[in-house]
Amino acid sequence: MKILLASPRGFCAGVNMAIDTLETAIRLHGTPIYVFHEIVHNKHVVDRFVREGAVFVDRVEDVPEGAVLLFSAHGVAPDVRRVAIDRKLRAIDATCPLVTKVHLEAVKYAKAGYRIMLIGHEGHDEVIGTMGQAPDAFTLVEDAEAVDTLPFGPDDRLAYLTQTTLSVDDASRIINRLKARFPQIVGPPKDDICYATQNRQEAVRLLSDGADIVLVLGSQNSSNSQRLAELARERGIRAHLIDGANEIDPAWFGGTETVVITAGASAPESVVQDCVSWLRDRYAATVEERTIREEDVYFPLPKEIRAAAAAVKLPMA
Repeated sequence: MKILLASPRGFCAGVNMAIDTLETAIRLHGTPIYVFHEIVHNKHVVDRFVREGAVFVDRVEDVPEGAVLLFSAHGVAPDVRRVAIDRKLRAIDATCPLVTKVHLEAVKYAKAGYRIMLIGHEGHDEVIGTMGQAPDAFTLVEDAEAVDTLPFGPDDRLAYLTQTTLSVDDASRIINRLKARFPQIVGPPKDDICYATQNRQEAVRLLSDGADIVLVLGSQNSSNSQRLAELARERGIRAHLIDGANEIDPAWFGGTETVVITAGASAPESVVQDCVSWLRDRYAATVEERTIREEDVYFPLPKEIRAAAAAVKLPMA
């Protein structure tokens, strides 16, 4: 058996920033510390922070008045921020800057009188936060077929935005369909799908040629991880999205020669290495790392965390 270890894989700059922010907040403020939704969509990361004293909530109203509340990497709607202010919570914003970019675009288009088509998945934390920037302006579009049922005409001012963790191919199909039906539609000057999502998809696209199976490390509620497994399957390759080595089924590997291993943008490297060790121990697998793109993106911690850490001379995570 040969393992092709995809690079880049795992944590992106936004996930690193969010995790470092929560680690530093715990050191500054102690526990319990509250987090609105999962800090990132990964079971291992969330479980670790629960053990360290973080409390994950789905309602700001469940946070005691005056407590520290951290907004997750996926971003939140303005209404959530207003409730936090009303409850006198000490809010720390760990929203990924690439999600913030989409929020700013949403506000700009809404103020200019555009109806905004948001390409994304209903119920995803990022989609809820983005649509919350201008609730009356948005229409969610989940697939290309939905474009044909949109109740707009040639005289409507229309714009589109996308969730940052979509399949590049799926988003392109929907955007092309929107442009074909509504030639007047406008979009952001720069792609909304984040660099890390695109790079990990490109790695799977290139490395899956000739592979027998693709293992994607990531949780089931991770959109970008789901897209990696879907991409491999669309290319006719068997693919499994797993949280760790304990979910590997030996029946997957009868006659298997080449395994591609990658990880979604919120999956820790430790779970990747656990899977590599699992395959090495059972199949004497060799490992070849394949680098498709170099990544050097870095996002600084939120200014409120940097200022608080500097005030007490606390080294930041």
